[in-house]
Amino acid sequence: MTTAQPPRSLMTPPDLHPEMELVMRVMPLPKDANGNGDIFGGWIMAQVDLAGCVLPARISRGRVATIAVNEFVFRNAVSVGDLLSFYARVEKVGRTSITVHVEVWAERRPSDPMLVKVTEANVTYVAIDRDGRPRPAQPA
Repeated sequence: MTTAQPPRSLMTPPDLHPEMELVMRVMPLPKDANGNGDIFGGWIMAQVDLAGCVLPARISRGRVATIAVNEFVFRNAVSVGDLLSFYARVEKVGRTSITVHVEVWAERRPSDPMLVKVTEANVTYVAIDRDGRPRPAQPA
């Protein structure tokens, strides 16, 4: 008896490290595209920021704010209809800050899925209290 494999669209991209966590999935719409049909880089950056804050917010058990984009690399263009999967892992936890590595993979051609790494970034967040002041990143 053979075990059925999940559809390729549900499988983790092969180059990801096992410690990365799927934190968000989204499909860009025509309103997110420029005149060439490619998705605006700023839209992708905003989505990376949203995906990147998931783990720091969970670790700090509260609000976080972006304090630095340490690296941001666009590897391949993103098109309308690509299903984007955002994977994250914590790189460093400081006294008030948490740095996260985010990789974005596009699933293309639903009839014959192809996975392409389109973006990766390192973003640092700071844990903040309700007044917006830094607080310990890991609660006591």
